[in-house]
Amino acid sequence: MNSISLARGQVFAGLGLIALLVVSVGIGAPAWADRLEAPADAPLLARLAVDALLYLHIGGGALGLTSGTIAILSRKGAPTHRLAGRVFFLSMFVSYAIGAGVAPFLESGQRPNFIAGIVALYLLLTAWRAARRSDLTAGAAEYAGLVAAALIVAAGVLFSYQGANHPSGTVDGSPPQAFILFMVVGGFAVLGDVHLILRRQLSRTARIARHLWRMCTSLFIAAASFFFGQQQFLPDFMIGTPWQYGPVLFPLIALVVWQVLIRIPKRRAPRPA
Repeated sequence: MNSISLARGQVFAGLGLIALLVVSVGIGAPAWADRLEAPADAPLLARLAVDALLYLHIGGGALGLTSGTIAILSRKGAPTHRLAGRVFFLSMFVSYAIGAGVAPFLESGQRPNFIAGIVALYLLLTAWRAARRSDLTAGAAEYAGLVAAALIVAAGVLFSYQGANHPSGTVDGSPPQAFILFMVVGGFAVLGDVHLILRRQLSRTARIARHLWRMCTSLFIAAASFFFGQQQFLPDFMIGTPWQYGPVLFPLIALVVWQVLIRIPKRRAPRPA
């Protein structure tokens, strides 16, 4: 079994486990709390499923943030980069899938979090595909990705409109400006997918660029979700300081730097006389 088939098997196995846990939560009680927490009187199966999902989500996110940072800082193509990239993909896949899958079952409105999870998951999967296939060509996955990206843009426009016309000025607590991210990221993704479909195949530089910007943006979403969305778990000395903003901006800075570096022509070693 080659490495791509093995990775696919791991993905499908992870999806099956997450789906089983989410179904267990849905059967036990469809909407309990504002957070992923089950009350003491919930069925045992539901409480176990909730605890498993919570720890997998937190653990996957923490491991993903760490491994993603290592992958960005390490030399591209080196063993360290490849290993960190695999860990980042698998850990963030679990974290994103749980976040998007559980959101509909929570008591408070979670539509922005649900879409954010879908965006991050879409970027992660398409970036992984670009990295794993040196002969990346337009196929069914790319057409499906184009549809997903277009729906992300549509969701951003819809939520922005709903928030602007809602009495609270928000959609489930998020202002209309928050959905600009969906429209911008989804728009770039649509352009990238259309470019690949029209060209049928990407050059090596274009393929690496596709991989890098999608991975970095996926890491940015994860970092922003934790350092901004869960800042109550941060120590007081970090809030409002570069220690809080730095980890969120780091993937975006790395995205720009690497997009420039991969386009710089490499010097060829001189031929021996």
